[in-house]
Amino acid sequence: MNAAESLANWLRLTLIPGIGGETQRKLLSAFGLPEAVFLASRSALRNVVGDKTASLVLDTDNQLMIEEALRWSEKPGQHLLCLADAEYPQSLLQIPDPPTLLYVRGRLDLLNTPALAIVGSRNPTPQGISNAERFAAALADAQLTITSGLALGIDAAAHRGALRVSGNTVAFIGTGIDRLYPSANRGLAHEIEDYGTIISEFRLSTPAIAANFPRRNRLISGFSRGVLVVEATTESGSLITARLAAEQGREVFAIPGSIHSPQARGCHQLIKQGAKLVETVQDVLDELHWFSISPRQKVSPASGDQTNDLLLSMGFDPCALDELVERSGLTADVLSVMLLHLEMNGQVGSLPGGRYQRISHNREPLRQNHDDPLSQSSDD
Repeated sequence: MNAAESLANWLRLTLIPGIGGETQRKLLSAFGLPEAVFLASRSALRNVVGDKTASLVLDTDNQLMIEEALRWSEKPGQHLLCLADAEYPQSLLQIPDPPTLLYVRGRLDLLNTPALAIVGSRNPTPQGISNAERFAAALADAQLTITSGLALGIDAAAHRGALRVSGNTVAFIGTGIDRLYPSANRGLAHEIEDYGTIISEFRLSTPAIAANFPRRNRLISGFSRGVLVVEATTESGSLITARLAAEQGREVFAIPGSIHSPQARGCHQLIKQGAKLVETVQDVLDELHWFSISPRQKVSPASGDQTNDLLLSMGFDPCALDELVERSGLTADVLSVMLLHLEMNGQVGSLPGGRYQRISHNREPLRQNHDDPLSQSSDD
């Protein structure tokens, strides 16, 4: 049997209406590959999944849907991955209910890279958006793939932050991969498709159904080494993702906020339940035991004198990027890279309104290589 015929059988199994992932896995466990399922006798199938499901397996005609999916997968940058494929995300094989088939648009090379999920409110504060973007950028710069759900708010900010640095971002969506939702993020989705990866377990043309999004969340957490919740109310779907992460043995992180802000209460609840309180990017990297120097850091490091001069120029009062350009004589692009690393080391904090403030306490540097000037500085 050639690859196309094999893939058609995987599609035939997953496109049977009324048969979900649990039943699919039960059939595969009993008979092996999908072609063996369809060669099994009715009585053999009945013994495994019952009479009604056995009839669905043998009598369902889904050939048109199979052909549609195969045509979809023939286009550049569009892929179908089954459990048996080498490119299938190995991290998802560790969760209790991995999808039998994945629809993928974009880069396959990101599917087996170390990842961190960043999730949160669909109605974040400006500070929440800034935190999501900057944490995502810094973590992507440290060669972690940023995972989220392409929702409005924190999800979108996390994707944007990763795209700004490396493009290493993966979006798990709760619709068919040919249905981009929400429409407001269509442009962002196209950018992720060009530079990162979009994944769905749902068949083509699946619309936005509320029940599919919590199900999608198990893939965001399962794909990742940990989940960082930036802002969330106590009713936020992000808490579902955090709970799933804990159940899957992943790390859970949360950024605290004002005790008066409803958008911080979900994070505070997680921290009370044992989530790691996060103040800087280094808090996440330390907990994950992650150490990496990104290619960008190697290509364009700041000098030690520049770093020290920048910290002196900042003083300890909040200041905007334009002020730092004027005080330091550096360009905005150079400053943005330097501030990113200073923030990673906990030496600088970002404030609402695009302002920055020097932090007075000392922290261990991210890197101990004194030949690299960034070892003496630091940082959606």
